Amino acid sequence: MPDAVSAVPHHWAFAVFVLGVLGLIAFMLGLSSLLGSKAWGRSKNEPFESGMLPVGSARLRLSAKFYLVAMLFVIFDVEALFLFAWAVSVRESGWVGLVGASVFITILFAGLVYESAIGALDWAPEGRRKRQAKLKQ
Repeated sequence: MPDAVSAVPHHWAFAVFVLGVLGLIAFMLGLSSLLGSKAWGRSKNEPFESGMLPVGSARLRLSAKFYLVAMLFVIFDVEALFLFAWAVSVRESGWVGLVGASVFITILFAGLVYESAIGALDWAPEGRRKRQAKLKQ
C-alpha cells in the first residue's frame, strides 16, 4: 500500500505537465490564427526559398552515383556509431572486443578500397578522367 500512496504525487505531477503542454499548444495555435494574415492570392501558394522564385520543375533526374555515395555515407556513418559504442565499453570488452573491432574496421576498409577500385567514388565523367590521366603522364 505505501507504494501506491507514494506514486500519487508522481501521477499528479505528470498530469499537470501534460495539461501544461496541451495548454501551451492551444495558446500557440490560437495566437497564430488570431495574429496571422488571412490574405489569399495566387502568389501565396508559390514556393519561395532564399529570396528566389522557382524556375523549372522540381523533378530533377540525379545520377545514380549520387545515391551510391549517399548509401556509402550511411554505411560509414553506422560504422562510426558502432565504433563509438565499442569505445564506450572498451574496458569491459578487453582484447576480444579489440580483435572484433579490428576485424570490423578491416572488413569496412576492404569495402572502401573495393568501392574506390571500381570507380564508385569517382564523380568526374570518363572523358575528364582520361584527360587528367594524360596530363599526369
